[in-house]
Amino acid sequence: ELPPPYTAIVSPDASGIPVINCRVCQSLINLDGKLHQHVVKCTVCNEATPIKNPPTGKKYVRCPCNCLLICKDTSRRIGCPRPNCRRIINLGPVMLISEEQPAQPALPVQPEGTRVVCGHCGNTFLVLGSALPRRRCCVYITIGMICIFIGIGLTVGTQDFARRFHATYVSWAIAYLLGLVCLIRACYWGAIRVSYPEHSFA
Repeated sequence: ELPPPYTAIVSPDASGIPVINCRVCQSLINLDGKLHQHVVKCTVCNEATPIKNPPTGKKYVRCPCNCLLICKDTSRRIGCPRPNCRRIINLGPVMLISEEQPAQPALPVQPEGTRVVCGHCGNTFLVLGSALPRRRCCVYITIGMICIFIGIGLTVGTQDFARRFHATYVSWAIAYLLGLVCLIRACYWGAIRVSYPEHSFA
């Protein structure tokens, strides 16, 4: 979600005290003695509002939880630091910056993709498509079956040899164990809960 549009600093009464509207709750924030700062904190909702362009090489991004983040202007993914949020925000490669409005933050252009609802927590995230669980399940099944066939081949082909040299049983056990571990991992990836698409956009 993009932050609300930023407004210029205004003075609502004859006292000449500079104020600005909070970008979250729209309350007035007194800027007296704070004009040297880049960001001020609202006393009503405790959220931050920029009053200047970000420092050189930085940009503003507002998380859907209303946390204002300051990150490098080359960042493509950032994480919200709030313990009750922890969202990963994917940023587009192009940032819109207005030169005429000094209080305007950099607004991320939403990349193409699909919004999905997490199968575990129910939160909505942007993903660029994934068949990872199915691919990993197939890979583990393939490796597991190869190891089991190798174990069967060793068992059949080295029975006489194993009667004389009991260490041969170790190679059988290793092959069967690797095959079993791979098949267990295949079951894990095959049964994992998968996020489902909620809304597609471009």
